[in-house]
Amino acid sequence: MSTTVPSSGLATSAPAESTESTETGKGPAAPRAASWGADPYANALRTGRGPLFLRRSDGWLLPLDVERWCSDAGSADLSALHRCEGPVLDIGCGPGRLVAELASLGHRALGIDVSEAAVARTRGLGGAALLRSVFDPLPGEGRWGTLLLLDGNIGIGGDPAALLDRAADLLGTGGLLIAETAPVDVDERVRVRLDDGRGGPLGESSPTAVRGTAAEPFPWARIGTPALLRHARACGWRTADQWGAEGRTFVSLRRPVRERSARTSSQSAESANSAPVISSQLPK
Repeated sequence: MSTTVPSSGLATSAPAESTESTETGKGPAAPRAASWGADPYANALRTGRGPLFLRRSDGWLLPLDVERWCSDAGSADLSALHRCEGPVLDIGCGPGRLVAELASLGHRALGIDVSEAAVARTRGLGGAALLRSVFDPLPGEGRWGTLLLLDGNIGIGGDPAALLDRAADLLGTGGLLIAETAPVDVDERVRVRLDDGRGGPLGESSPTAVRGTAAEPFPWARIGTPALLRHARACGWRTADQWGAEGRTFVSLRRPVRERSARTSSQSAESANSAPVISSQLPK
């Protein structure tokens, strides 16, 4: 595997805490999606356990596997990580198990997340992580070898086409996107809230509940393999592989050959000036 990473002129200090406002959504930095940065999500990551759900307005609940996220990487995770090439950007890194495992495998890896608790836990495992949305300016834009969108993160922003477009800007030529898909044939856009199962959205009966803006819904998507492949083909991506492991389903895609977004170089330059990261984690 390649361990070459980009020289970007960034500081070599450990990742600094960021106070930037970000949002999982299209476009430049905007107000952070409060739900992911507040209790009970933060509490779940700190304690390493749920329950935690995404709740639709009609009451439908999607369980979030907090215990698995906070454990070591399992065999299904490894089936994806062993396919990684070059420096890896883990989008929505959560508590950091994948970033930590990638480091142990010899990859240079960086995690990004909009949750301060997630970034703190990733760093606590020895991984490099930044408090960023995928749609914010990021280090190494256009030079990453592999992007990861596991644990449902293909749903970020509720717009798969926009997320695929952004991913193409982040990857180097011939770069690989590895995404986990829903294990059923689904293609839906929804607005959801975090719910800890203790009396309402964001656990309104709990003394640790955060009210007000933290309870606002945010856009999300659920995408099965057939739907993701349709979206990918429409955006010019080429299917590299698809597989299943332990009841989970995955797809790997090759970056489309195309001109990069005009904003990519300016975003990368802005990132270099705004947040120090470990330069050894970045692509050349």
